[in-house]
Amino acid sequence: MAGILFSIGLGGALTRKNAIIVLLAIEIMFNAGILNLIAFWHYRHFTSLTAQMFAIFAISIAAAESAIGLALVIAIYRHYRSVDVDEMKSLKG
Repeated sequence: MAGILFSIGLGGALTRKNAIIVLLAIEIMFNAGILNLIAFWHYRHFTSLTAQMFAIFAISIAAAESAIGLALVIAIYRHYRSVDVDEMKSLKG
């Protein structure tokens, strides 16, 4: 299941031109990795909660990455008046 989710995210990140959709596709790929981590933890019957704590840490990192990515998209929109990835040729001020 996580492989399918990762493939959907990878396809979305490589084929879309809208920066917000690309950011969401990257988040889907990140969530697939977290799902894979929890699935391996569940099926290996580990007694420690290390994988769950790592997953919670990864989810918090994903939230921070989403906030920073959205701030970058907003800054790029203010400069270029578009969120099209192809139109972002240079990020110099």
